[in-house]
Amino acid sequence: AYHEAGHAILIELLEHTDPLHKVTIIPRGPSLGSTMWLPEEDKHNNRKSELLDELVVAMGGRVAEEIQFGDVTNGASGDIRMASRIARSMVCAWGMSDSLGMVEYGESDSAVFLARDLGRTRNYSDAMAQKIDEEVKRLIDEAYAKARAILLQHKDKLDAIAAALLEYETLDGEHIKEIMQHGRMLNPPPPPTKAPTPPPLPKNTDSRPVSNDDAEEDGLPGGLAGVPA
Repeated sequence: AYHEAGHAILIELLEHTDPLHKVTIIPRGPSLGSTMWLPEEDKHNNRKSELLDELVVAMGGRVAEEIQFGDVTNGASGDIRMASRIARSMVCAWGMSDSLGMVEYGESDSAVFLARDLGRTRNYSDAMAQKIDEEVKRLIDEAYAKARAILLQHKDKLDAIAAALLEYETLDGEHIKEIMQHGRMLNPPPPPTKAPTPPPLPKNTDSRPVSNDDAEEDGLPGGLAGVPA
């Protein structure tokens, strides 16, 4: 809950992010939760300011865990992978590094998409590779520091959103906005529907002991039936 709350607060507060759509802690596939946002219009390009804010949002889950628990989990692996790819593309493909300039580092085998580099052939020196790594790390470290400063400043909202997620499991963008503005939800969602309790199994009233003939006929001891492994 704190992981997703960290993402949600940063999306809500940063200037160059798309509107928050929904936050959930309901597991789906390998993900234990997700934070979703939707652009207000179709996008074909991303500005540098948007990419820098996206790096900050990606750091939000790990930072929130560290602030609340003093420790971190491996749940941020996808966020770290995405942030690393965005930062490296900013430096190597999109000319968005002030120190390394508008130069493409590495020859791309195919088109480079946001957060996805489909293969690059290295055409630069070891010294330049070190500078690239340092610049990528600088972008991510600065995003982490910014995320931490914002979430520490809004720790009360972080707690409130995490508590609401634990209670309701899924919140939409308006619920998050209400918590950020008023400290609580003015129009909370309906509580999650609990799974029905299965009826109790009928008691076995047949106390007849299993004979050796029965056991041998079924091929399994104790009256069990099935296919032998």
